[in-house]
Amino acid sequence: MTITRALLVVVLVFTLGWAPGAQAAPAERALGPETAALKARVQAAAKLVSARGEAAFSDLRAPDSRWQQGEAYIFVLAPDGQMVVHPDPALAGKNQLGLMDVDGRPIIRGLIAAATADPQGAGGWYHYQWPAPGGLLPRWKSSYVEQVTTPSGQRYVVGAGVYDDRMEREFVVDLVEDAAREVAQRGRAAFARFADPTGPFLVKDAYVFVMDSKGVELANPAFPSLVGRDLSDLKDAQGRYPIREMLRLARTKGSGWIEYMWPKPGESAATQKSAYIKRVTMGDDWVVVGSGVYLADAPRAAAGTPRPTATELQTLVREGAAVLERRGEAAYAEFRKRGSKWFRDDTYLFVWDMQGIRRFHAANPEGEGQDVSDLKDVRGRPIGPRFLEVAQSPSGEGWVHYMYPEPGNIFPAWKSTFIKRVALPSGEQRLVGSGVYDMQLDRVMVEDLVDRAAALVAARGRGAFTELRDPMGPFVFADTYVFVTAPDGTELVNAGQPSLEGKNLMEVRDVGGKQLVREYVDEAMAKGRAWVSYTWYRPGDNTPALKRTYVRRVQSGGETFIVGAGFYPEGPQVSGDGAKKR
Repeated sequence: MTITRALLVVVLVFTLGWAPGAQAAPAERALGPETAALKARVQAAAKLVSARGEAAFSDLRAPDSRWQQGEAYIFVLAPDGQMVVHPDPALAGKNQLGLMDVDGRPIIRGLIAAATADPQGAGGWYHYQWPAPGGLLPRWKSSYVEQVTTPSGQRYVVGAGVYDDRMEREFVVDLVEDAAREVAQRGRAAFARFADPTGPFLVKDAYVFVMDSKGVELANPAFPSLVGRDLSDLKDAQGRYPIREMLRLARTKGSGWIEYMWPKPGESAATQKSAYIKRVTMGDDWVVVGSGVYLADAPRAAAGTPRPTATELQTLVREGAAVLERRGEAAYAEFRKRGSKWFRDDTYLFVWDMQGIRRFHAANPEGEGQDVSDLKDVRGRPIGPRFLEVAQSPSGEGWVHYMYPEPGNIFPAWKSTFIKRVALPSGEQRLVGSGVYDMQLDRVMVEDLVDRAAALVAARGRGAFTELRDPMGPFVFADTYVFVTAPDGTELVNAGQPSLEGKNLMEVRDVGGKQLVREYVDEAMAKGRAWVSYTWYRPGDNTPALKRTYVRRVQSGGETFIVGAGFYPEGPQVSGDGAKKR
């Protein structure tokens, strides 16, 4: 359940012109035309079944009727999971209670739960990932369902779904209402479910957060480092307090919408967000339960100071290493000078010894002398061991990627650090490094990633695959991951799109018709290594974008593998018809 350009100070910027009490609240529930039409069709079908019972099923099954409109078809489930009405004969007439999506979400159980969750009998939405008919990759599907009772007393769930990666306002209200019931019934025990990737509360780029009546964050699966922190003093760029406004809204009205700037999961720069919050009694006090929607084409926080590219940072570290080789620790005074080539804005050098003791840190002299060999990022990634591993590698240099808050910011951002081993004049070995927050990936970094993965596969063969898949490992970060393909086109490893593993992709085409797998397999087999470009999907995104991928041919024992990784250059995305969109 991807956090963008980092903020130097914590800012939550409200919509221009906002003032407390001055902005009209948005409609509590709103749907786009397609989803509104789908919901109305489900409601009509539910009324039909409620009035006519099982006799209505023949009408609902009729091809090309109002009930069977392409991907937006009506289905009917029995409470035990039996699929009573469905256009796919592989599903119809069978019990589908064990059906899961690619992330392990229980599809049928989730649909039934969504239809029966509201004690008032209203329907509900359930979201899961499923390939569209004829499609290869799973896409987000949002299904609206209602429970009905026939004249004979038999109960069914009637529903329909649409492939849509957007969160709409009604989806968010529905999500918060369900979460509020969980908190009211289970208290703090509900929080673990909000963080469950197979549960119903991590959907697309939406998640449920909970704060107490004083503004202390109690649950936040997208930003776990915020849990336990008092956010009531968090200011926006105009000096206002959005968390306090949420609390005021909860106290005075019980529920409602508020608009502010907040990062998307996996990003650090703020995007305009509309959040729905609800006051819920928990124990002897009340809490705020909320979730939000990032509006399409919403304003984003302005970019900050331009930052070094990967090549520029790599050059800085290598030049710093050369100075250390000549001058040793006497170079530290020069490295500390703000505004110099060594220390500009948030880019600076640090030095560790090979046991993980921080010997020099231009921005934080107080931290010198500390043992940071076990340093971890906010998600538990081992930063210290990775730095030392890279420094002790045969090449003695390389990149490490992790999430860490920028100075003065509470939101963790992806940071890319280049490390190099160096020998001082005394003969002692050190590692010198420098990092940049939210660096745009480029060829230098991807080649480093693939080269290290290729070396691992060459040494260990298929025994390397588990490490390549590890979401906390060095081969998966941001929206970049390593894949391994057999020469016949069978996908062997794909941490970003695991549902592709085991499938032969040789004939797969991108939106422009390019046989992308065939191209990169042929290039790697003929040249040993190559760069290719095509359109592909970022993990969790239904919109194709330009991707540049580096591949290498690797021998391990008697097997040949194609190891690769890619990056999505910043700029226009590519629409489904191959046209650029801005």
